[in-house]
Amino acid sequence: MEKNKSARWHTIYSIISTVIEEAIMVAVLLWVLPLFGLVIPVWGIILAIIGFAIFSYFMYRIGHPTTLYREISSPESIIGSTGVVERSLNPQGYVKVCGELWSASVKDGHIEKGEEVIVTGIAGLKLTVTKKISCND
Repeated sequence: MEKNKSARWHTIYSIISTVIEEAIMVAVLLWVLPLFGLVIPVWGIILAIIGFAIFSYFMYRIGHPTTLYREISSPESIIGSTGVVERSLNPQGYVKVCGELWSASVKDGHIEKGEEVIVTGIAGLKLTVTKKISCND
């Protein structure tokens, strides 16, 4: 799981765009709406600003995790990656590789939850894995 450097730019962009959107909203509420006879009280403007800021924060929280990990250009590029078993493989189960949950199978034996595996193949959306062997020299 390699962290993506665009995550910082996503944060900066989110802050700048939220400030610009808030400024446009205030301009519309203060200058455009009164042209049509609609006057919003100050407490209404403050409430709108706070509401939009809360909305922007939650949208940022939802979108930000997508910028944290590098994009996999092809499914085959996941071969050789290390993952962790989420549901025991006997012979099928689930593993987490590169931050994503995959259906997986192991050809020989049984692998318990929490153990590390190495991806040896992929067929459709199912990974073939083997238990990671640690060398204790």
